Amino acid sequence: MNDRSKPKRGRPGRGRRSRASRFRQRSSSVPDGHLAVGRILGAHGLRGEVKIESHTDFDSRFDPGQQLLVGKELLLAEITSSRPHKGIFLVQFSEISDRFGAEELYNEWLYIPEEAAMELEEDSFWVHDIVGLTAQTESKGRLGEVVDVLFTGANEVYIVRPAPGVNRDRDLLIPALEEVVRRVDIEAGTLTVRLQPGLLEESGE
Repeated sequence: MNDRSKPKRGRPGRGRRSRASRFRQRSSSVPDGHLAVGRILGAHGLRGEVKIESHTDFDSRFDPGQQLLVGKELLLAEITSSRPHKGIFLVQFSEISDRFGAEELYNEWLYIPEEAAMELEEDSFWVHDIVGLTAQTESKGRLGEVVDVLFTGANEVYIVRPAPGVNRDRDLLIPALEEVVRRVDIEAGTLTVRLQPGLLEESGE
C-alpha cells in the first residue's frame, strides 16, 4: 500500500501535516514488495520538471540523489533537484529533460522497496497495516472491515465497510483519535473502537 508511502498513519489523535488535507486519499494498486510515496500530477515548465503529490511523511524521499521507482513497470529514476511549491514538490529526474517526457509521466505513482521503509515510532502504523483490519467494539461486536484511510488535516479517518448483519447501508467513518480507537492489533487483524454517542448516526449523514 502506501509510505501512503505509505501512506503512514500517525498514532491515534495525531494527524498528518497540513498539506495532506489538500488531497483526497486515492487508491493505488501497489506492486508486491513496494510502498507508494507519491503521485505525479503533471509537468511543470519546459525542462522536464514534474509536480509530485506526496504520500509520505518523510520529505527526504524527494531530496536530490534519491532514487524512486516509477509506475507499475518500476522504472528507476534519480532525483537531481527538488523544491516544495504550494503543498507539492517540483522534482527533476535525471532521465527526463523536456516537457514532453514529463507529460508522459502524468498520474504515475512513485514507489520504494519495502526494505527501504523508515522506522516508525512506537504506536504508529503504515496505512497498509490499517487497511484490511476488522473493526470491532470493545465488547468484540464486529463493525466491518477498514477499506481505506482518509486524511482530513486534523486527524485521519478510517473508512469501515459494514459487516454482513450490521444494520447499516453506508460506510462507517471512524476518527483516528485516542478516545475512539482504543487498540490496534496488527497480528490479530483487529481495530478496537469505543463508539462515541452519535458516531454511527453522524457517519451516515
